Amino acid sequence: MSKDCGNHGDDEFKQTFRRLLGVLLGLALLVGLIALIVYLVLRPTHPRFILQDAALRQLDLSNGSAPLLSTAVQVTVASRNPNARVGVHYDRLDVYASYKYQQVTLASGLPPVYQGHGDVDVWSPVLAGPNVPFAPFLADAMRKDIANGYLIMEVRIDGRVRWKVGSWTSGHYHIFVTCPAYFIGSGGSSVVGAHGLRFQTATYCRVEV
Repeated sequence: MSKDCGNHGDDEFKQTFRRLLGVLLGLALLVGLIALIVYLVLRPTHPRFILQDAALRQLDLSNGSAPLLSTAVQVTVASRNPNARVGVHYDRLDVYASYKYQQVTLASGLPPVYQGHGDVDVWSPVLAGPNVPFAPFLADAMRKDIANGYLIMEVRIDGRVRWKVGSWTSGHYHIFVTCPAYFIGSGGSSVVGAHGLRFQTATYCRVEV
């Protein structure tokens, strides 16, 4: 008798556990479905980034079969949240400069920030890369560019963002921003940087999320 009662109790416990597990799974699916519907209905627009300014403080390229490049550039980047009902949490933003897809400075971390509806944030980090190993063919290309009176670099931002709608906050999304930086010969300008190059004009950035 006691053995049968024990088996019956085990069966009831298993059934109760299965029902509870089913309810929890159902609730999790419901919450996920609601979050997906909210996201699809609101469809947040990517934040808009603009490279407002860039000052080339240093650009030293050594000679030899294993060139080294030392770079220092201060950039001013602005970001605007164009969404009317969606906020943006910037949890991590790392900024660095590159030349022809090769990173030439160390990444500079920007402080985390929450960007409300229509808000604008501006950052002005100094990007530095002392004695970075540089491919010989890139060194030749850079020397030719400078000799011709111009230089095209890129300011890149790599980070993680979250969307906020009311009290609901999404999981993390990867954000990648590319801003072209055009430098030209100084001409008659008094504001010049390394090799007599000055920043030409503000540029819009490509944003991928």
